[in-house]
Amino acid sequence: MPQSPQRSTVDSLKPFFHPRSVAVIGASRDRTHIGYRLLESLQGSRFAGTIIPVNPYAIEIAGLPVFPSLRSIPGPVDLALIAVPPNAVLGIIDDCAAKQVQAAILITAGFAETGGSGISLEQQLREKVRQYGIRLIGPNCFGLMNLDPAVRLNATYTPIFPPAGRVAFASESGGLGLAVVTAASRLNLGLSSFVSVGNHADVTVIDLLEYWEQDEATDVILLYLETIVDPQRFRQIAERVGRDKPIVVLKAGRTSAGQSAAGSHTAALATNETAVDALFTQCGVILAKTLEEFLTLATGLSAQPLPAGRNVGILTNSGGPGVLCADSCAAEGLTVQELSKQTQSTLASFLPPTAALRNPVDVIGFATEDQHAKTVETVLTSDEVDSLIIVHVSVRAKDNDPVAAGITRGISAARQATGRAKPVYICWMAEGDLERTFTVDGETVPTYPHPEIPAHIISRALAYGAWRRQPFGKVPGYTEVDLSTAKALCAKALSERGSGWLTTEETHALLDAMKLPLVQGTVATSAEEAVKLASKIGFPVAVKLASRHIVHKTEIGAVRLNLADEQAVRHAFEAIRSRLAQDHKMEAMEGVLVQSMLTGGVEVMVGMTRDPLFGPLLAFGLGGIHVEILGDVQFRITPLTDRDAIEMVREIKSYRLLQGYRGQPASDIKAIGDILLRISHLVEEIPEISELDLNPIFALPEGQGCKIVDARIRVELR
Repeated sequence: MPQSPQRSTVDSLKPFFHPRSVAVIGASRDRTHIGYRLLESLQGSRFAGTIIPVNPYAIEIAGLPVFPSLRSIPGPVDLALIAVPPNAVLGIIDDCAAKQVQAAILITAGFAETGGSGISLEQQLREKVRQYGIRLIGPNCFGLMNLDPAVRLNATYTPIFPPAGRVAFASESGGLGLAVVTAASRLNLGLSSFVSVGNHADVTVIDLLEYWEQDEATDVILLYLETIVDPQRFRQIAERVGRDKPIVVLKAGRTSAGQSAAGSHTAALATNETAVDALFTQCGVILAKTLEEFLTLATGLSAQPLPAGRNVGILTNSGGPGVLCADSCAAEGLTVQELSKQTQSTLASFLPPTAALRNPVDVIGFATEDQHAKTVETVLTSDEVDSLIIVHVSVRAKDNDPVAAGITRGISAARQATGRAKPVYICWMAEGDLERTFTVDGETVPTYPHPEIPAHIISRALAYGAWRRQPFGKVPGYTEVDLSTAKALCAKALSERGSGWLTTEETHALLDAMKLPLVQGTVATSAEEAVKLASKIGFPVAVKLASRHIVHKTEIGAVRLNLADEQAVRHAFEAIRSRLAQDHKMEAMEGVLVQSMLTGGVEVMVGMTRDPLFGPLLAFGLGGIHVEILGDVQFRITPLTDRDAIEMVREIKSYRLLQGYRGQPASDIKAIGDILLRISHLVEEIPEISELDLNPIFALPEGQGCKIVDARIRVELR
């Protein structure tokens, strides 16, 4: 029975993490050479397997017998660690194939990152390893670690070997990876494994996600990303993995040096950063904006359970930092509610009369070890809090040890009484003692230097927990739409005119084919024709310029609303034509669009632009001129699920307007979601559509649907 792709990926990566023998090809006697440092790291970590140096000009290095070539090694080799010049690499890969080496880590630089011939060399490398079925990490990488005490593999060129733990970490930057590995001991951040992927010519971060999904030693996954090679596959894998294991990402390159001129609201608002945020939101990834946030989230999520709710208990020995902590909790949407009279009474029975008991609980500066222990146990076992933050300010250096002992005793007693159900975070503000660690019965309690940090961790943990509890979304199908007509319209426009905006009539026909709720209107090419159409529709009407060349019609006075009679319609037509003649743009006028006026409802917009990497990027926000002024827009990557569509609507800051505000009826949220899903279906099926704006859409009262008032669609040859 053939293996599934997922199982095959996991099996193919096992030799990297659990090799019985490692050959260092390019091993050197020069202590400054990477080939020597790799041997030094393997020996320093006390690797459980066999280390085999390969060098044709040496007999012994670092006390180990040396072989002249990979092929000359008598026994099997599970992992090849390669540090030879770039021009020798392809030959070494041939040797790996001959020796039946399943996995190789290529430290060597000088490939695609250098441009020119390096790009060609990396392509040859990629083709060769795929031809042989060898899995390759690199080139231009820092290496790999497995901290499992039964393996102790340090296949990097740093001697630093961080503490073992439950966090896996992949980095697209060797330097950033080294910084985190170096900081791990100081932060008490235990790693299960670390991989520097380099140029990811073969093994990618997505492959590693699949491996760590099955890795029983890993509970949390950290990623430092500079690129996302395959956004759609990343979304699919990350969403599945994230259901069990939090994925925290620090993404570099989130801004672009400049944006090209955009022809729609959506394209004007969309950036690489919005695409990244949309992708991560959809697949439950926890995004860190800074390295400090990346590390604090890593320690907080790996060491503590997810909070069950928003109620936070704060215990402090100093009022000011306790208040700062409470303010941060409020800013993050958490609740610091007053403790019950019963809990306050319990606290009062052993705390000094000057202690504050409400929450934050201030035990005062000279509280004893026992008082700290009893306070921690009382608050942590209370049903009134879902998590506990302990803020300690050092009053006297000699008090730090007893305070720490009291905190540890209190947590231990609470855990024994109730189990490890609530997260605990410590803010340890003790100069000269900042690197103190707290371990309670084998559990690491994370410590931070500032009282604002834990609130942010709790908030992100709550958001992740809420995402994880949501059911998977579904991408609906639409059998009643006429995709063949829509495709033919786009193909005809491209054939006749090339890339550009569809005409008003083409746009309307395309939306009709998708069964989208467009306000019906007809293009008139003369004032008399406009008057006849208006009389047929019924006054009042709207008259707008019909043009595929002019984007913002309101800015040139080419939109006239609430026209109550024939004279007003005639005047509107002539005024629009005169303005275009004045601007020497008569050739841009296809005519005017005559539509019936809509009243009531909330103006919203739906848009789409194609990102070169991420594909179709959908936008939703308030419509009309508000979209660019307020920037209150949510983005998602297609294909959109039913859950994505509803979340887009609910997550705009102005959602209260759609819920019904100050006596206004609630809008038809379901109908808005349906428009989003139909547009997602449209742009997935017709890749020639490069840009789209439906603005405004009138979201009518619940049960009455929506009406698209204005639309623009751009097609491009692909």
